[in-house]
Amino acid sequence: MGTLQTQNEGRPAKTRMMNLELLRCIAMMMVVALHFLGKGGLLGDLSQKNLGVTEMVAWALESFCIVAVNVYMLISGYFLCQSGFKLSRLFQLLMQIWFYSVVFGLLGAVFGMVPAETVDLYYFLQLIFPVSMNHYWFMTAYVFFYLLLPLVGAAVKQLSKKQLQFAIGALFFWFCLFKSVLPIRLTTDGKGYDFLWYLCVFLVAAYFRRFGMGALEKKSRGFLLYFAACLLAFGEIMLLYMLYSQTGKLLGLLTVSHEYNHVLPFLASVGLFSAFLGIRVPEGIGRIFGKIAPLTLGVYLMHENLGVRYAWQRLFGADAIQSVGGLFIGLFVAIFCVFAAGILVEAIRSALMKGLHVLLLRVALYRHLVEKITAVDRLFLEKKEAEQNK
Repeated sequence: MGTLQTQNEGRPAKTRMMNLELLRCIAMMMVVALHFLGKGGLLGDLSQKNLGVTEMVAWALESFCIVAVNVYMLISGYFLCQSGFKLSRLFQLLMQIWFYSVVFGLLGAVFGMVPAETVDLYYFLQLIFPVSMNHYWFMTAYVFFYLLLPLVGAAVKQLSKKQLQFAIGALFFWFCLFKSVLPIRLTTDGKGYDFLWYLCVFLVAAYFRRFGMGALEKKSRGFLLYFAACLLAFGEIMLLYMLYSQTGKLLGLLTVSHEYNHVLPFLASVGLFSAFLGIRVPEGIGRIFGKIAPLTLGVYLMHENLGVRYAWQRLFGADAIQSVGGLFIGLFVAIFCVFAAGILVEAIRSALMKGLHVLLLRVALYRHLVEKITAVDRLFLEKKEAEQNK
């Protein structure tokens, strides 16, 4: 079994990256779909005894999109384990999060998109301190992980293949497999909404980067794993629903197979990730997605902002959908519009920030800060180059 690098030898690095940039865009579209289905009230209440056909179809769609967050983590981990830590990147990310948090949070409050009684001091603290106040749980997990990247990244590079396998196995037994098979809810189970799960997925991505995908190096096997795991996740949720309908038990576990750190969504995400590693993207399409993919985070930060989080679904008629056809049409329109709007807003924000940066460089204090950040980046870059030259 060759490593991923050996297996892809001779293939242009840009083409290989475009595979993952395309997948990054698809994953973000899946995220929008999840939030439209869940927060739009389209997923039937499993605690009720009668689910309609439309509600079951919504749960099936949820099953095939639930991989989105893990896929996004795998992609970032795949690149982070090689790129290393940059203080400038952290600073830019914090400014990006803060921009969306404040701007869209205030807009949501001003235009009544959030209940007036919730616009209090706590609401504004969440806008001003989005990372520490967990405004966006994914960004909080990412930022905390990125702060530890110099330590975690160095450790991953020093571990042997067997050592890394053991570390991943131990973590996944504790945080993934254990909760997936027990018929109880564990107190320490964060459902994948935390830094610890991000660490687990990062280690898997780093392992794939160093040692290859093994049996999943054939993209057909990756797609097969994705579809099989998603179908099983849907089957488990329907089975638990039927058991609860008959016995009234296991209420707290009805949606366990749709939690990010459940073994089935995780396996499905690995399958989809491995499948896209084997796809060749045409150059023209690759250029398009190569420009769009870096902007996708803006899609998440915009539509998941507290000010609009539970309001934008109504704009696309989520509360009026009653048929399977209406569900598919509404979902498609919502994904397209939200994704396109997010990309456009992020492109404008990025251009404005670049222009502002040029202007602020004339200010001595700001220029001095940039020089200090650049010096820190250079420090970590020198360390990385020294390791590569060994």
